[in-house]
Amino acid sequence: MTFNQLKPEVSKILSFDNASPDEKLTNVCELLQKNISYYDWVGFYFANEAEKTLHLKAFAGEPTDHTVIPFGKGICGQVAVSNNNFVVPDVQAQDNYIACSITVKSEIVIPLFKDGKNIGQIDIDSNTADPFTEEDERFLEWVNEQVAKVL
Repeated sequence: MTFNQLKPEVSKILSFDNASPDEKLTNVCELLQKNISYYDWVGFYFANEAEKTLHLKAFAGEPTDHTVIPFGKGICGQVAVSNNNFVVPDVQAQDNYIACSITVKSEIVIPLFKDGKNIGQIDIDSNTADPFTEEDERFLEWVNEQVAKVL
């Protein structure tokens, strides 16, 4: 599926009244992971400002031990501090990378803003080297904007 084909599917999942926010997030993760060939792991982390940590709320793909990530640590932790998108074409070239799986070759993390505040992020791991484009960034920013509306 193309990003444009996925947008109405994401909107449909997020508009479903009988699902909890966590169920909606999991369903979005599963939709993206199943329909974009190089999205091998998709997850949403949310910030705990008091503890300066990120907490995994929903994901699709292999389970991870990294369910809590300190701000500043790894790609996700850096995005929690910088508030900027972070695209990593080659995870082995990153000094501050937390390896979730030996098969991961690249990663993209897009912050999720609500009312102008970075409250979390979508994190995607790929077993393909350097697959992410500006189109991925724009699509994932759009996904996060839609998610923010239901939180």
